[in-house]
Amino acid sequence: MIQYNYATYLKYIAFAVITVLLPFISLIALKIFQKFSAGKVKSLVCLAGKTAIITGARRGIGYETALALASRGCRVILADRKDTTKTKARIVALTNNENIETKILDLTSLQSVRKFAKEIIATEERLDILINNTGTLSKGNKHTDDGLHSTMQVNHFGPFLLTHLLAGLLKKSAPSRIIFVSSALAFCSNLTVDSLNHPKDHPLSLFRQILIYSNSKLANIVAANGFAERLKADGVTCNSLHPGMVNNELFRNVAKLDGLKTIPRLVRYIFLFIYGKSVEQGAQTTIQLALSNKVKDLTGKHFWDCRVFPQPPKAWNKKFCDDIWEKSESLVQLKPEEKI
Repeated sequence: MIQYNYATYLKYIAFAVITVLLPFISLIALKIFQKFSAGKVKSLVCLAGKTAIITGARRGIGYETALALASRGCRVILADRKDTTKTKARIVALTNNENIETKILDLTSLQSVRKFAKEIIATEERLDILINNTGTLSKGNKHTDDGLHSTMQVNHFGPFLLTHLLAGLLKKSAPSRIIFVSSALAFCSNLTVDSLNHPKDHPLSLFRQILIYSNSKLANIVAANGFAERLKADGVTCNSLHPGMVNNELFRNVAKLDGLKTIPRLVRYIFLFIYGKSVEQGAQTTIQLALSNKVKDLTGKHFWDCRVFPQPPKAWNKKFCDDIWEKSESLVQLKPEEKI
């Protein structure tokens, strides 16, 4: 008669169950931690009588930020390289705030930036909030007609010039706020004065393209700190932020840069399940910096999840930051009277 060792079977079954379930339990635990550690705007501030400009406002974090500000009565100017008429209609329908304007702003053109700023100065009495939100990661070694690398121009040079041109209106409207949407990848950059604008004749691998994006995000923090220092006496604050890993178009396009599809997409979905945020969650820190009274006196800071976060080591190097600032002034062809 066959004898069964039930204790051994139970041991194997328990081991198999634990082996299978433990990874899922870990994923769920990490997801719960991410959910409860993510920042959330709790401010009830009314923004009636205030005016905000949001670049890249057609969708994604820009749209969610515009929606949140409009719901609090703010006059919102949607600035994007594409038509934002449908975005405006959606915001008006959801908030009943019809004080929404649409403007074309193509950050790949310094001329477009100047034209946009000129129109704003001519038509707007005040500017309380400037949110430099637009971000891109261009494929290949593309340069604009201004001779600037397209990723760096959209992410850094364009906003750098725009903020300079609108500084007078921000001073006039003080207390006012400037916000730069950066990224955690700023901590992984190799930015130098020489690499600030990648040469046209240098080929780019996927890694190098991502590295240039990282450099642009460190440049955002350097610029934010520079404006904070130079405009502090005028009642204008300036801060930068990391929105988190957000399931938006920019992140989705990374896997497509070299025609990669199935495997990167699978990896992306796994990471987004564990750490990812919705676009609405990703906008929370931007919204917090735009309206909360808790941060109204803070300037030159970097934020993650609505909290102050340490800055990349290079951002503390004054000579490095001054060199990047001066080189940026030169590359955007800033006039002497436009410098601050």
